[in-house]
Amino acid sequence: MLQLPKAAEPLASSLSIAFTRPTWQRAILLLVGAILARGRRTVTGVLRTVRPVAQGHFSDYHRVLSRAPWSTRPLAHALAAAVLELLADRNEPVVLAVDDTDTQHRGDRVYAKGRHRDACRSTRAHTVWLWGHRWVVLAVLVRFPFAARPWALPVLVGLYKPKALNESEGRAHRTPIAVARLLVSTLLRWFPDRRFILLGDGGYASHGLAAFCHARRRRLTLVSLLHPRAHLCELPPPRPAGKVGRDRVRGDKLPHPQDAVKAAAKRTRTTVDWYGDGRQRIEYVTGTGQWYKAAEGLVPVRWVFVHPCGRDGDGDDGGTRADRYLYSTDPRLSPARIVGLYTARWAVEVTFQEAKQRLGLGRERSWCEASVCRTAPCLLGLFSVVSLWYHRQAGTRPARLATDPWYADKAAPTFSDALAAVRRSLWDQTIFSGAFGHGALKQLKPKFRETLLDELSRAA
Repeated sequence: MLQLPKAAEPLASSLSIAFTRPTWQRAILLLVGAILARGRRTVTGVLRTVRPVAQGHFSDYHRVLSRAPWSTRPLAHALAAAVLELLADRNEPVVLAVDDTDTQHRGDRVYAKGRHRDACRSTRAHTVWLWGHRWVVLAVLVRFPFAARPWALPVLVGLYKPKALNESEGRAHRTPIAVARLLVSTLLRWFPDRRFILLGDGGYASHGLAAFCHARRRRLTLVSLLHPRAHLCELPPPRPAGKVGRDRVRGDKLPHPQDAVKAAAKRTRTTVDWYGDGRQRIEYVTGTGQWYKAAEGLVPVRWVFVHPCGRDGDGDDGGTRADRYLYSTDPRLSPARIVGLYTARWAVEVTFQEAKQRLGLGRERSWCEASVCRTAPCLLGLFSVVSLWYHRQAGTRPARLATDPWYADKAAPTFSDALAAVRRSLWDQTIFSGAFGHGALKQLKPKFRETLLDELSRAA
């Protein structure tokens, strides 16, 4: 068994419950290799990196993902418990972000491959399609003491499967929103004593998801985008005494949010938390009502129209932020709180970018059902593992921030710094200790040894 740094031992011990002992010995080596590897995180690429400490035949490590009997569900449970330990105040709700990301994967035999719209390269006038997988990710927003902005740590990942595949396998088709509901239900069941606030973008702004959260309103609130022409109404009045027939399902119609904004005589100005770690002055108009949709009933919401102000209080902040209509299924939330929560959702987009650039998400080459359903969720979970690992060791050894001239004003570590710090501890305390038990690295001059470890930690 590899000797991990002390900062990683508690987390590794909690994750080991998902594996048998022989499988865990290979899985922990794949974990270390995925952190240290350069380029694609294929099993072969990982084994090249940790070759001095890898034991057994190389096919044994391939079978960890394709054939070994283990499930990602207990692994996700242990990881979610470790993340929620950072949020000790149980009176405060846990903030979740749900979103999906696409990974390209060519091949005729790739399981669950489909055609998806590439949101990064598509525009309003032109749509770019890619063939691959769509992953629905549920992440917990955590504010680390060393970071200026919240980090989105993935804890649950679901694969959206094309309709044709579900029909061929005799399974009911699930949309990405249905997959998200399943992930949220799992987290609610695992942690019955916690309350949650779910943040979603326009793809998760459906009335169905709002009704799902309203049905669990004691523990779950949704904050998302609202259509400017959303159908709002009042509660149905009580049926008059003596009148026969069914009760009314909705009350009098209210103006659409867009019409209410046009009719508003005055807009309120305030300063709110904005994307990243900044603050922004905004103008807003707010209202409440019952959001109605046939066959799904009424959902009470508070909607907020948000107009970002420029530095002089007028304009739209250089055109970089458009007007938004937001809503919350908890009408008691203040408008500033709703805006601050929604803009914090951007952290999950940063997580996707870092996972693809730093951890090789989307460049894996698995194709069978077991390996497809395991590899990408494990790479997304690796983002959370590295973040928790760095949080534990940050107090003993602060990260060395990037010293490039264009980062002269960098004050807080980013994920690349966290990954470099974790890599450094692995090279120092795991790889060199395991490969060269006689302590060859310690015999080097201290300055050269530190330089060597720094360069190894940044090589990726």
